[in-house]
Amino acid sequence: MTSSPQLLSPGLSIVASAYDGILSDVWGVIHNGREAFGPACEALQRFRRERGPVILITNAPVAKARVTAVFDRVGVPHDCYDDVISSGDATRDVLRKSAPGPVYPIGLPNDTSLYDGLDLELTSDPSRARLICCTSLRNYPDGHPDEYADELRGLRQHGIPMVCANPDVVFRHGDKLIWSAGSLAKAYEEMGGTVIAPGKPGSPIYDLSLRRLNEAAGRNVDRTRILAVGDGPSTDIRGANDHALDALFIGDGIHGGEFGAGVDFLAEASSLLVREGVVSRYVMPSLNW
Repeated sequence: MTSSPQLLSPGLSIVASAYDGILSDVWGVIHNGREAFGPACEALQRFRRERGPVILITNAPVAKARVTAVFDRVGVPHDCYDDVISSGDATRDVLRKSAPGPVYPIGLPNDTSLYDGLDLELTSDPSRARLICCTSLRNYPDGHPDEYADELRGLRQHGIPMVCANPDVVFRHGDKLIWSAGSLAKAYEEMGGTVIAPGKPGSPIYDLSLRRLNEAAGRNVDRTRILAVGDGPSTDIRGANDHALDALFIGDGIHGGEFGAGVDFLAEASSLLVREGVVSRYVMPSLNW
């Protein structure tokens, strides 16, 4: 992969023939939690018709059905993808192996759907817990990771590993950036705690996604002909780098506020990627054909 990215203008169409499959992020690429991005969805529809399968790969800490339910609400068409692989599904595989726990949960108090059907005991007692599972901050959308410092230090003293169901540090909902589970995982690691992250950029979610892409294609697709699309340098782009995939960085996602009107997008995106220590073969402000 080249260290100097190519700006895809006018769109994905100029390099689509080089690829037989796409792994695309969801939040920040095809919708923002409030509305679908029409040109992005149309680009994936066109790729599916003309080139090959599209697998959506998301760090959402929920099962696939919850992800696609949001699609119906915001207007993402179901014919722009072949399947959805979520960090929630990959996390459930990890949790299943740790049954019966007990598991110390951190997340929205009224949402324990990630644990449905798993033979797990949940506990609020750190002295009994064998594992922490962090799905989100407890207060949505205004929680801040600093509020968890004492709790995390206490958990660290017990030496309990943390499973982070959503490695994203922040995500964009409409025009607002919201702290995510990855912010607590990052803080826990900085305290010396052990973190297991089944989602991007880790291998569990990529293994599932690549397997499903090959199934949809009906053959094993060479990794040099798979394009990974995403707006998160530390998750989407690093995951692509770690798994030998070409990457396309989308600027209008979580870093959208950093690119103002009239800015030299290619130069600014290149600088951002260098600061993050990742390499993207291509960049675009937003995904389109």
